[in-house]
Amino acid sequence: MTTDPGHWVALARSADLGAKPLRVMWEGEPLVLFRSAQGVAALSDRCPHRFVELSKGKVVEGEIECPYHGWRFGGDGACTAIPGLCEALPPLRVRRFRAVEHEGAIFVASGTPEGQPYSHCLAGQKIVTRVVRSSTRSTLIDAAENILDATHTHFTHKGVLRGLSAKRYRVKVEVTGGPGWVEASYEGEEEQHGLISKLLEGARMKTVGRFLAPGIAELEYWGPKGMVLATSFHLRQADADTVEGVGWLAGPHQGGLGHLKALFFKPLFRVALEQDRRVLASARANAVPGQKPVIGPLDFLRRDIAKILDGEMPAAAAAPRVHYIEL
Repeated sequence: MTTDPGHWVALARSADLGAKPLRVMWEGEPLVLFRSAQGVAALSDRCPHRFVELSKGKVVEGEIECPYHGWRFGGDGACTAIPGLCEALPPLRVRRFRAVEHEGAIFVASGTPEGQPYSHCLAGQKIVTRVVRSSTRSTLIDAAENILDATHTHFTHKGVLRGLSAKRYRVKVEVTGGPGWVEASYEGEEEQHGLISKLLEGARMKTVGRFLAPGIAELEYWGPKGMVLATSFHLRQADADTVEGVGWLAGPHQGGLGHLKALFFKPLFRVALEQDRRVLASARANAVPGQKPVIGPLDFLRRDIAKILDGEMPAAAAAPRVHYIEL
């Protein structure tokens, strides 16, 4: 039996963290991110003296200073100064979290993961990327399923992703999975009848929607010559009612054409993101405490995502499934 070593979790974009400290929430726990003398640091956002938010202080010479009494802490969490003290410093420290800056984002470790964090499926290739962030009132499983759900796009994203035409295609959906992942591959839809596809894509060969532990929802769009677009959203439960995410929008460089496409893709993506935010917030506000939602016949990934979040093997790992739907 193997033990899960943990995961890297994206908490912020690199662009979000400047000279000032940044407060972020992660599963109800407040953290402060700041640029220390040794690089990006992540500490519990509570001064041990009187529990004041360290993020409301300032960074001085690579250390974070509490705004209440001026106590300072280094990137390793150790107390380095107590103004007015004439004796030796007591061995005080704030809880420290492993943190790295990678691919335009700041990741914090849950457990002891090895290697560099995973960012997106096109990492290491000649591509154009944009890093975005989001926040919505929801749960992680609802937000992840929303990103990976193809059938809501005709309604929630009418005209943006699908819905410009009434035409639908008979699509084959193959669901497969393994330790910590599950995906659905859609083949048979020649194109999506929406603005994003019209502006940025040609013929469509397949679409892949994938969930990766601990909370990554990833979409791949493939044309005859390979992958043409990809989105990878790293989601986390900030508190009981809020899901926050850091996402990568990526596409081939195409000799500079990719930069031109990015000018259109990012604003259109933000439109779709706002549409999802509204519907997720509505669902959360209207939910009945204790009542579980119905899992419909087209909700191909819901049960598998739930198993992964519970640390179990998804059913698709042992029994891949094939469905046919109209998109």
